[in-house]
Amino acid sequence: MSGKQRDARPPVATHAAPNPDTATRRSARRRPTVTPSIWDDGTVGVPPDAAYVRRFWTALIGSTAVAELLRLVTAARKNTSLPCPIRLPQLAAEGLVSLEPGRIHVRATIPPLGPGQTRRLSPALRAEHCKALTLLFPDPSNRSRDGSQE
Repeated sequence: MSGKQRDARPPVATHAAPNPDTATRRSARRRPTVTPSIWDDGTVGVPPDAAYVRRFWTALIGSTAVAELLRLVTAARKNTSLPCPIRLPQLAAEGLVSLEPGRIHVRATIPPLGPGQTRRLSPALRAEHCKALTLLFPDPSNRSRDGSQE
């Protein structure tokens, strides 16, 4: 060959994909849209896009839930709507969003993990978390939501 690679795949018909409105599986239905608002209750915490959130909240609730949290924060700041997050119940259970009938409020700052949440981390990550808290919150009273130290 003369430096060019040839694509050996057969051509794909552009009309092969179904029309988006013809989906029949329940999981393929469009999710309702929501317009979140910022919930600023004065909680000491870190910005949602901080490395702390990506490292420790992701370890606790998973990357999908953290990605949806970041999307909710962005939508709330821009006052735009987005599809209802799949992990919304998990975000609410961890106290990162507040649900009211017809309304979703997302925290302006993300609180540090509490003692119960920290216990769910691996021992190595728990030690790393303790060091991160000391750097982020030199005042021990701000290290967890209930005021206790790790």
